[in-house]
Amino acid sequence: MSAATSEGRRPARTRILETAARLFYAEGVHAVGIDRIIAEAGVAKATFYHHFPGKDDLVRAYVNEQSAAQRATVAAMGIESPRERLHAVFTYMCDFGSGPGYRGCPFVNTSAEYPDPAHPVRQAIAEHRRWNRDLYRDLLAADGHPDAERTADILLLLRDGIAVGFEQEDHATVRTATEEALARVLR
Repeated sequence: MSAATSEGRRPARTRILETAARLFYAEGVHAVGIDRIIAEAGVAKATFYHHFPGKDDLVRAYVNEQSAAQRATVAAMGIESPRERLHAVFTYMCDFGSGPGYRGCPFVNTSAEYPDPAHPVRQAIAEHRRWNRDLYRDLLAADGHPDAERTADILLLLRDGIAVGFEQEDHATVRTATEEALARVLR
């Protein structure tokens, strides 16, 4: 058993990721330095670099953790009907976007800070987007939608619009527009 766990604390890697997630989401990836993450996570510099050889490795792990959390949220919805599950996914996004701590989509925000699509961080974001699009496609196909492939692309763009819309517009307006757009797409 490690010293960290024997003291009743979370493992160092977990503390680093949790600290980075909080700071990256609140302030932006490039605005937060490694030294601050190390200090706030309560780990030694050597411990940090043992788990993450560089900041980009940490950012990629952050993106992967955010993706895993979203996948788990969808998996835990427990809704059998594909159409109802699609509605539940978009309702969840609207609930999250209208929450008091909302600062945008972590994937959109991070993507803006890594403009090179070949960068490993952007590749992790692209993988999450593929999962998201495939989720929509699979649910649409299971619901009998006549063009699940193209409609999944439309829903992915709707998702992106929601992510930005909740930062820019009245929350009730975004929620209403989202519900109407989803209803039109599923018609």
